[in-house]
Amino acid sequence: MPGGVTLARCLPVARVLVESSLPHLDRPFDYAVPEPLDQAAQPGTRVKVKFNGQDLSGFLLERVEESDSGHTLVPLAKVVSPVQVLTPAVRDLATAVAARYAGTVSDVLRLAVPPRVAKLEKDYPDPLGAKEAVPAPEAAGTPAVSAWREYRTGAAFLRHLAGGGSPRAVVNPLQGYGPAGWPDLLAQASAAAYTSGRGSVLVVPDYRDLDRLEEALERLVPAEAVARLTAHDGPTPRYRNFLRLLAGTAKIAIGTRSAAFAPVQDLGLVACWDDGDDLHIEQRAPYAHAREVLLLRAEQEGAACLLAGHARSTEVQRLVEAGWAVPVETERGTLRRTVARVVSTADSFEQARDPLATLARLPHAAWQAAKEGLERGPVLVQVARAGYAPSLVCETCRAPARCAHCQGPLALGGTSALPQCRWCSTPAPDWRCSHCGGRRLRKGATGVLRTAEELGRAFPGTTVITSSGDQVKARVGAGKALVVATVGAEPVAEGGYAAALLLDGDSLLRRETLRAGEDTVRRWFNAAALVRPAPDKGLVVVTASDAAATGALLRWDPAGYAQRELSLRMELQLPPAVRIASVTGPRAAVEHYTGAVEADLARAGITLRTAGPAPLLLTAPPSGRRSAEDVRTLLFFPYGQAAAVVRVLRVTRAAVAAKRTTDPVQLRLDGVDVL
Repeated sequence: MPGGVTLARCLPVARVLVESSLPHLDRPFDYAVPEPLDQAAQPGTRVKVKFNGQDLSGFLLERVEESDSGHTLVPLAKVVSPVQVLTPAVRDLATAVAARYAGTVSDVLRLAVPPRVAKLEKDYPDPLGAKEAVPAPEAAGTPAVSAWREYRTGAAFLRHLAGGGSPRAVVNPLQGYGPAGWPDLLAQASAAAYTSGRGSVLVVPDYRDLDRLEEALERLVPAEAVARLTAHDGPTPRYRNFLRLLAGTAKIAIGTRSAAFAPVQDLGLVACWDDGDDLHIEQRAPYAHAREVLLLRAEQEGAACLLAGHARSTEVQRLVEAGWAVPVETERGTLRRTVARVVSTADSFEQARDPLATLARLPHAAWQAAKEGLERGPVLVQVARAGYAPSLVCETCRAPARCAHCQGPLALGGTSALPQCRWCSTPAPDWRCSHCGGRRLRKGATGVLRTAEELGRAFPGTTVITSSGDQVKARVGAGKALVVATVGAEPVAEGGYAAALLLDGDSLLRRETLRAGEDTVRRWFNAAALVRPAPDKGLVVVTASDAAATGALLRWDPAGYAQRELSLRMELQLPPAVRIASVTGPRAAVEHYTGAVEADLARAGITLRTAGPAPLLLTAPPSGRRSAEDVRTLLFFPYGQAAAVVRVLRVTRAAVAAKRTTDPVQLRLDGVDVL
């Protein structure tokens, strides 16, 4: 050995995955194991190695007898920690996620394994020694009334879990508050798996949902059995809980999207709440969706899977129609007793009573519902946007007002502010519509602050509470108040809301995205589920005019709407009926990359359907990370060819990165926020 270093006698070669985002370095490299590091250098540990003259971090994947590299091996520089933070199950999961999203394993592991906090490892049990006793399953509590009782096969699902089975179910909870709310549904499913001696991974969109889920679990299982994983809590609590799961002293992992990789032992259940929420999409490469990570994990580890949401995404509907998951549903009679009554101001009956309903932002039916609801308790008002009056349109043709310099959207900063661009801040005193030549502007959407101001004048003496932006409230009391919230920021009211007004529906539906209808319906259902049942005079008023979207809410039929959307996507061959890859970057780089991919696939007899390259000027604001000349090309391919296509996408990207002949491109697969 060079330098007189003595090698380990047994398994002297370590295969290390170097932490690098470069695609062509996405493979293990062999290093020699010095004898002093023999005991500490175990699979799953963090190590330091010399690579191209630099000290880089990495994970030791395995130890083998000999290397096939054909050259003298460099010794490991250091074992950073003897704690085996990368388990075989998480390693295999990271490999599968990287393969599905054409990314690098190193990028996935950056999400799966949190940053090290050295002081916490002093109390970590010796991986080769005895571990702390896991809280006994019989210590779990039993709910007085099961939240699953209203669902036809709910009890059977829990029995299957408690008996050690691995059912795969989809459920659309009817209520978002109280003992029958979704937190209790997920908590009771996790408790059922816990009684069988198995662990769970429960993933939710944000910290407010996480707090509610944690409270529900505290009533059913010992606190020591639950570990909370979210970056919102800070690095020290997150790493402490990660180590508890790794040691087996906690069995239930709850958290936001990165918790999908939690090292839970004896995994029995994975669950995802509200998978249609964009917060489940990782914002760093390879841009994995928490739902897909959990699906891969359920397949690999033979665990049960529960996908829950007040509405149903088209991706989940595809799983149901394929027979991979079974819906857990309720009787229509039970549904009508459990959910609020829904009224649309755009239907023929309301139009006859109030001919001006389509022109008013707050039709008479909505005003009356708020007035009567305030006599019984809090009233929720859902609006589309934060701020005061954040968007402007042409008064003549209703086309969005755009900046003449960068084509960004124009907006008002206050009641008398001059219109200016939200991207480049350029004032637009002499704006002219590019569609009809009009010069007059009107508010396209009224923000939450303006809405709260107007409602305060309409209902004098009434408490008005706002929830939006960085001032999001998790809960409100049962007292009489108007709660004005942006979509996704609705607080939970104690005992439920007396009424809810869903405003700006047409504004949400007009967004230039494939998922505008699906996402709007999801947000409506999330708000409507916070309202008291119809027998308790709970009322929801929706002001949008789209018959399909409002009809789904009127019938309380999220599955029917998802089925309709999926059938349309299948007819048009759009995601999730097919898979999609988006390639973004400078035009020359995108054309070079897509050309190389198409040529390789053509040799295999595969032809892709493409769209683009198209400029990103109207789809993304200018920033330091994105050039105004950047373009995007979309590649569509069926699931049957997905494995071959993704493999070529991944290999080609690594080859282009190694040659450095063109600028790098951004590659995203199945990005639901791209279309």
